[in-house]
Formats: sequence, structure tokens, C-alpha cells
Amino acid sequence: MKRILMSSAALTLIAGAASAYDLTILHTNDFHDRFEPISGSDSTCSAEDNAAGECFGGIARMITAIESAREGAETDVLLLDAGDQFQGSLFFTNYGGELAAEFMNQLGYDAMAVGNHEFDNGPEGLAEFLDLVEFPVLSANIDVSQNDLLSGRVQKSVVLDTAGGEQVGVISVLAEDTPETSSPGDDVIFSPTVDAAQAEIDALTEQGVNKIVLLTHVGLTEDRRLAEELRGVDLIIGGHSHTLLGDMDGAADTYPAMANDVPIVTAYAYGKYLGEVTMTFDDEGNVTEISGQPLLLDASVAEDEAALARVQELAAPLEELRAEVVAESTGPIEGNRDICRLQECEMGNLVADAMLDRVADQGIQIAIANSGGLRASIDEGEVTMGEVLTVLPFQNTLSTFQVTGQEVMDALENGASQMEETAGRFAQVAGMSYTVDPSAEVGSRISDVMVGGEPIDPEATYGAVSNNYVRNGGDGYSMFVDAENAYDFGPDLADVTAEYLAANSPYTPYTDGRITVTGAE
Repeated sequence: MKRILMSSAALTLIAGAASAYDLTILHTNDFHDRFEPISGSDSTCSAEDNAAGECFGGIARMITAIESAREGAETDVLLLDAGDQFQGSLFFTNYGGELAAEFMNQLGYDAMAVGNHEFDNGPEGLAEFLDLVEFPVLSANIDVSQNDLLSGRVQKSVVLDTAGGEQVGVISVLAEDTPETSSPGDDVIFSPTVDAAQAEIDALTEQGVNKIVLLTHVGLTEDRRLAEELRGVDLIIGGHSHTLLGDMDGAADTYPAMANDVPIVTAYAYGKYLGEVTMTFDDEGNVTEISGQPLLLDASVAEDEAALARVQELAAPLEELRAEVVAESTGPIEGNRDICRLQECEMGNLVADAMLDRVADQGIQIAIANSGGLRASIDEGEVTMGEVLTVLPFQNTLSTFQVTGQEVMDALENGASQMEETAGRFAQVAGMSYTVDPSAEVGSRISDVMVGGEPIDPEATYGAVSNNYVRNGGDGYSMFVDAENAYDFGPDLADVTAEYLAANSPYTPYTDGRITVTGAE
């Protein structure tokens, strides 16, 4: 077992002394089609604010940062992505994966993990992306052999030959609940991440590859579990949980985080940071030193002029829709995932209220919105349609249906089932209230459920509204799949929310205690 010595400069893992090989890995994750800069709240950033130096990220800054890191490195350099390039802005709505492929090819990525959102347009959307990219796209725990579009096109791993003559094995795994969070279809078969990763590690090790990187899209909690259970991993580069690691405010842990002597790195989301980790290996492939930090892509990072012009060209067809002012907000509308996936939040109330308001005259009493469907905050002031579509990019439609009170409670229980992982299934609601204790035993985390001011009746039937993704079992809401009188073809949720904002403009964001969280540490 390697021993870890921590210093201010690096984490040093003591192994046998031998000649050293240095490798720098630049890494990104969860870019979510944020080709334009974002604000401090991860929402749309105006050109004026960007010019004033108040914005972050964007592909033009990312290109500058990656080129600069390569030029300044005194080591071999690899560029890896941990998945979820897709979904999150009008660029994806309009262009699918085409732009991600264009810019990733330009940047010369060495490999990419399949993220769950790479399946948002089904296997077809991923296949179209694979047609365009010039680098391997990996996932060891999905079997795509039964899908004609993907068969033979998603590798389990790749061995990269570096400029210094070394070989680095890169293996990837994807979250096992992807069939609940995206649309891979029935013929993409998932297997346990640990088993799939270990089999591939063993196979590469037998080939003589002694430097192995696990490129994951499972989230930090699962990354820690992988580190504990796997043998032979030198580094885990993760995505999915949008976790920030480092020595800056808001970071969840050090960079790298350590589990079972395995270093784990990840770099938040939306192109706000570029991860950069440098490792030293001995002749046997043991990591003897590791250091690095995510680089904040703020106004100090210049925007690449050619990329900036290309993004402006691509944005032109979107401008009329995005620029339409639909309402005004008296304050910022909080949609941060770290809040909305753990408690009542202002964006959850807005969207749930908007859904219920739209169908209340149809005998619908309650609304349930999955927090994973809320993708951004909205800043104070004018609210544009572009901002609403950034919050709600999935083109989900309103679904109405009838369920029993017991099924409603089962749904809320499902929403609370992965709070420790900040999973997107956490239920934002309207027309009802409830208490959740995430530390309670499974099946008893939900209490004090009220509908219309009265305790819920498990035997009664209630009219409910959600989005078509949830109604059809997404995010674990299997209790809704066979609901009575289901109609999944209502208006687009983004349009419903925009119209509700317009009808209530100026809109004042609020929470009112409809969700009470107890028992959490």
C-alpha cells in the first residue's frame, strides 16, 4: 500500500525510487453546450457583462486556456473530457452534438467519456456525434452491440501513446442509472461500473500498460467508491456531479481528493474551470508525485478571436428567440443544483407553480418537478426567453395524469432516495407540502404530506402534473408509468414557464416552506 505525504506543493506517494516520467492531464467535464460565457450564477451572461469582465468560461476562453497550458507544459500533455458535452443551451437545441464535435476536434481531445446526457437525443444523437469526432469515445460498462447505430463504435478503453514514448491506458464508466436520467433505449445494456472497470484494468495491465486513468461519469460519491474497490488505478478523472475541487471558496475537497490512496480530480461544470493535474511516475508506473489546480476561466483569460467569431456566427439564428424579453424579475431566481436538489428552491417553486397554474382548471391538484430538469438560475431584471430555455432546455412537455395518494408518497420517497448524491430526482412541488428526513430509513423518509391544506389520503385519487420525462419513469419515477388518464402531449414546459412569468411580471422569487428538510447533518 502506498503511503501519502501531504505538502503545500503536492501530494507525494512514496514508492520505489526510479527514473521519473512526468505527465500533465488537462481535463473538462459537464460542459453542457455552454459555448458562450456564463454569469457568476451559471446563467446566461450578457455581452455587456462579459465586456465588463464579469463573466466566466465560454469556448473562446477554453481554447485560449488549453493552448496556453500546452505551450507552458514541460511534460507530455493529454486532454480528456469526462462526459456531458451535450444539453444545456439553445446551441444543443438547434445543432445537437455538431458544435461539440467541431470544437473538440479543433482542441485535439485525446479521449472522452460517454456522459448520460450524450443520450438525450437517443442513440441516434450519440451516433451522429460519433460520425463527426476524431478521437475515441469510451464507456466500459455499456454494451452497445445490440444497437445498429452504435455497435462497435464505443470503446471500453484506449491506450494513448504519448510524445515521450510512454503508454497511458484510459478506461471509462458511465452512471448505471442513465436509463432513468436520459434516453439510451432498451438495447443499450448497462453493467456494474466496478466489474466493468476492473476487467478492463486487468486487461490493460496484462498488456503491459502500467499507467491507468479512469475517466468516469458517475459523480464524486461513486468515484470514491470506485477508488475503494478497484485495484490498479493511478488517477480518477470524474464528472456528473458538477463538483468543484481545489483550494478556492466553495470547493468540496482538495484537488486532488484522495480515497484509498487514489487521487480523484474533477473541475466543476459549464466550462468555468479547466482542470490541470501533473503526475510523476516511476518505471513501474507508480505515482510518486501529483499536483495541480483547476484554472478559473475568468476575464483574465483572453477569448480566442476566431472562436469568438464562430460562436457569434452560430448564435445568429438563435438571437431573435433568445432576445425576446418575456418578463421582469425583482430578484435573482435561484436554480443552483446544489440547492434545488436538496431543498425547496425559488426556481423549483416557479416551475412547479407554472405547471399547476396552466392545468388547474382541468382538475389537477398537485405538481411535481424533478430538480434535475432545472439547469440554471435567472438573474435579477429582464428575463429573456433565452434565459428560460437555458433553465429548461430539454423540450419536455406537460403531462397530466391521475395517481393515488400512496403513489404520490412513493414519488416523494423516490425524490429523496439519492439526496446524498445530489441526484436530480429530488421533487420540487406545488399544490402540496411535505417533510423529508434524508437520514431516516428507506420508505419512511417522507412525512406530513399535505394537499390543499389537508393530509394526503393514500386511498384517494389525485390529479397531477409533471413533465413527460418524469411521467414516463425518468429519474426513478416508475410509479407514474401506469398512471390513469395520462396525457403527455401538453405544451412545452419552457413556454409554460415563460407565459407564467409574463402573466406575473414583475415576478418576485420566493420560497414558502412547502418542503421541510429535517434530520440532515
